[in-house]
Amino acid sequence: MQTKSVYLAGPFFSEGQTNRVQAVKQLLEANPTINSEAIFLPGKDEYTDAAAGSFEWQVATFNADVRQIDQADVVVAILDYELEADNHEPDTGTIWECGYAFAQRKPVFLVRFDKQEQLSINLMLAGSYTAMFNGEKDIQQLATYDFYNLKNKYVKLDVI
Repeated sequence: MQTKSVYLAGPFFSEGQTNRVQAVKQLLEANPTINSEAIFLPGKDEYTDAAAGSFEWQVATFNADVRQIDQADVVVAILDYELEADNHEPDTGTIWECGYAFAQRKPVFLVRFDKQEQLSINLMLAGSYTAMFNGEKDIQQLATYDFYNLKNKYVKLDVI
């Protein structure tokens, strides 16, 4: 079987966020069902022909990210945003990427490092994921999860 390509969604605006992205990337690279050369990181391959934040940059970045989601076999989304500031809400861009991926019939996998493992989850996110990896210990399963068979892995959480 051919290994799967991944769009790795998640915020990358602070050191803590980039550390979480790299941790998830390393686990996915260790997974034999994932093509380690085909893990797309939105913050890594940015559009550089225009100044960051300019209209041209915005349009090019948005379109490139959408194309990468379209191209990926699966989307893995890190929900932790401003965890170091005790903010437990996911990044809005990451939530949008999950919704778009679900609409394109891409399997969505949620990852949450938050130590408060029983935090509730939004109904729309809860209804859209194939598997969730919740808490630092559970996240380690990303290295062995079978992305060929896509078995549902639910986490019992309150849904809001």
